[in-house]
Amino acid sequence: MEPFATLHRPIAVFDAGIGSYAAVRLLQERFPNQDLIYLADRASFPYGGKDRQALLDATAQAVQRLQGLGASAILMASNAPSVTVLEDLRRTASVPLFGVVPPVAEALALSKSGQIGVLGVRSLVESAELGACIAAASRGRGQAFSFNASELVELVESGAFLTDPARTGGEVDAFVRAILATHPEIDVFTLSSTHLPWLGDYFQRLFPGKAFVDPVRASVEALAPLSTTGTGRVVCAVTENPAHTVLDFHLMLAAMGIELDVVVIGGRL
Repeated sequence: MEPFATLHRPIAVFDAGIGSYAAVRLLQERFPNQDLIYLADRASFPYGGKDRQALLDATAQAVQRLQGLGASAILMASNAPSVTVLEDLRRTASVPLFGVVPPVAEALALSKSGQIGVLGVRSLVESAELGACIAAASRGRGQAFSFNASELVELVESGAFLTDPARTGGEVDAFVRAILATHPEIDVFTLSSTHLPWLGDYFQRLFPGKAFVDPVRASVEALAPLSTTGTGRVVCAVTENPAHTVLDFHLMLAAMGIELDVVVIGGRL
């Protein structure tokens, strides 16, 4: 399918919305000649609101689509499915598949109090897999508490973080203060939804004494051995449903000052 056929061994990045574009941007900075496919799977938005089986079904279809478009490797730039269903997806994927997981060990290493907060969407923080991930990464070196930050995701997906800074600042402030009211010793947070780093300026400005760790950088670095020389082009594939349309997606891109070649894909596989 044009224009994907013109790309040279593209690496694909996907999520259910605009959040994963942060990973695309980091890949462009790290590997400027790498061709990329960016899938905004808005027909399945939000991943964070799905149960495990629904999440597996949606992400498996996204992986199949990207393989069909010629992806040589895929980064699932969404924390919830990376923690809960990545290994299931790897068993059937025909290309290397990477995920984004909460950087618990890194956060604990930065923490002076030994207490950190993992911010993520509901399906992540309620999963048994996150508990196992935290236990394996912490190894008794401190405490990690998880918090449902789904309400903050909407600030990014709606574009409010750009168009309504007063509302965004107020909601970010109230959310973090509520956590600190019961866990005052937390001094490091992991931004374990790809939407949350877009709010990084708000977090840092409102809570300058805290550290906020973006997990995507480590995932991007893991792709280094697979990077190839192309033209550095990015082609965006997007799915839609009546509630999350391509028009809305174009409006978000415009508000964020992002120019992309956008191709609508859909239909049954």
